[in-house]
Amino acid sequence: MVQTRRSTAASAPPTLTSSDSFPKCSSKRRKAVSADESEHTTKTPAQKKRKKTEDEPLTEDFPVRVSSPWKIGAHVSAAGGVENAVRNAAMVGANAFALFVKSQRKWDSPQFSAENVNAFKGRMREFGYLPKHVLPHGSYLVNLGNPDEEKRRKSFDCFLDDLQRCEQLGLELYNFHPGSTVGQVTKEESIVLIAECINDAHKETKYITTVIENMAGSGNVIGSRFSELKGIIDHVEDKTRVGVCLDTCHAFAAGYDISTKDGWEYVFSAFDTEVGLSYLKGLHLNDSKAALGSKKDRHENIGLGHLGIATFRHIVSDPRTRDIPLILETPTFEATDIWTKEIAALNCLSDLVEDSEIPETELSLVNEITSLVRSHAANKTEKASKARARK
Repeated sequence: MVQTRRSTAASAPPTLTSSDSFPKCSSKRRKAVSADESEHTTKTPAQKKRKKTEDEPLTEDFPVRVSSPWKIGAHVSAAGGVENAVRNAAMVGANAFALFVKSQRKWDSPQFSAENVNAFKGRMREFGYLPKHVLPHGSYLVNLGNPDEEKRRKSFDCFLDDLQRCEQLGLELYNFHPGSTVGQVTKEESIVLIAECINDAHKETKYITTVIENMAGSGNVIGSRFSELKGIIDHVEDKTRVGVCLDTCHAFAAGYDISTKDGWEYVFSAFDTEVGLSYLKGLHLNDSKAALGSKKDRHENIGLGHLGIATFRHIVSDPRTRDIPLILETPTFEATDIWTKEIAALNCLSDLVEDSEIPETELSLVNEITSLVRSHAANKTEKASKARARK
């Protein structure tokens, strides 16, 4: 059963771009934001008029974001300048977002200019984003659990640089993959090394919270079990500056069956018991191409994988997931309107209160997402075929 959430005021339905619509998401079923939730309400950007450039649309071209205590967004591009991530988030109607603060596949990147930093902070204010709803993602190269001291030091330097960049931008959170034993030591030994790196990084930064991501469980990778996440936290000295980001695809692949309401409650209870809900700082919302317990990290679009759309309804209507970044990392096929569609769908799901219409609504949303994904996948395949033919 989906609980009806009462309110003292009415809120607007999700505003989509002109070509988007979702059946069964009428205003009579939109959840209002109550007085005690008002501090979490997203402020929509002011409708300013300004000169339109080739790469920057007028403010009026941005979709108006839904006011909701569930801060749903996506991992957007920061290409061309870190400040562009804010605009790209606004373009898909996101109430939260993730980004890379430098290239995720290089050890070193140019430092931010003062103009980058000022523009980022200015756009955060303009579009009404709060730092606690931004979840930067760490480099894929970093392995803080590597027993090789020289390699671990290289990872630490990259890790610390990311944290310092986040603080430059005024951000509060930093999400990273914990690391791997590389088959040379026990997981317990690597867990201690990871925690030591976090402790050292905390001493060289001011306030940033390091957010550990749960993993799918392949090979020697650490973090697929809640006990491993707790093991790292246990060795962190300043526990006010450490947290966890739960990835739905990773959890499912690791064997945590969150595909049903009862399963979600059981897994969330287990997380609370083993780690503690106070450490939950964000979620990655991804469906799974791979089956339960497969240990395969294969992200799928919302409602199109083994988890199914009902899974996300009970996640984005759970009061315990309010006011933290809920970030999509689903395939886009180089077309971000897929994220616009998925964000709108998730906002709709968070407000479903009429049980008799839920199955019909969920089916409609899945059909919308499926149609868009298939269209863009076909376009990408066609472009790739033409490119090969020209060679």
